[in-house]
Amino acid sequence: MKRPSIALAPEGVPYIFMFAFAGIVFALLRWPFLAVLGLAATIFSLHFFRDPERVPPHDEDVAVAPADGKVVKVGQAEDPITREPRTVICIFMNVFDVHVNRAPAAGTVTRIEYIPGAFLNASLDKASEDNERCMLRIEDGERSWTVVQIAGLVARRIVTWADTGDALTRGLRFGMIKFGSRVDVYLPHDYEPCVAEGERTVAGQTALARPKRGKGV
Repeated sequence: MKRPSIALAPEGVPYIFMFAFAGIVFALLRWPFLAVLGLAATIFSLHFFRDPERVPPHDEDVAVAPADGKVVKVGQAEDPITREPRTVICIFMNVFDVHVNRAPAAGTVTRIEYIPGAFLNASLDKASEDNERCMLRIEDGERSWTVVQIAGLVARRIVTWADTGDALTRGLRFGMIKFGSRVDVYLPHDYEPCVAEGERTVAGQTALARPKRGKGV
């Protein structure tokens, strides 16, 4: 997987350049209102595509959040890849959150499947079945994780940097979703959530799930 580790996601460069250029042109033409709009759009893009470094918890058994945002669901649902009931944790990202996604746990990407769909509000439960999404299966021995990137009401572009066969470390960047979206994580059966609905998470840093008691790695 080829992805530079910088403080700004490369996908944001065209947007930043376009808005900055437009702002300069409008300023030279002495159109102050449009120049200010161009400046505001440039600042928003710089903020949206930021990609800060993150430090995962010291306990390597703990899975980390794949996204910045708000936990909108912790419950049971059918894993879209294995078709078995699992515990799922859903994290909603608004337009002000960092949108770079990170691997919840170490493992090898064994499957990636893109599914076209609608663009409903990503905070809605049915978005996991109806919206455009990309599913990744991450395996580590007999344990597997399913991570689903879901486009939202505003989002129109899912980016996945990982490829099948890539070995991911915990907290490694694997993709992003542009302009408001959601990430669902289906836990292995021997893991349990350590977040609750309504809590906010930080990708690659917040402890998301841990092994159940008596079930170490």
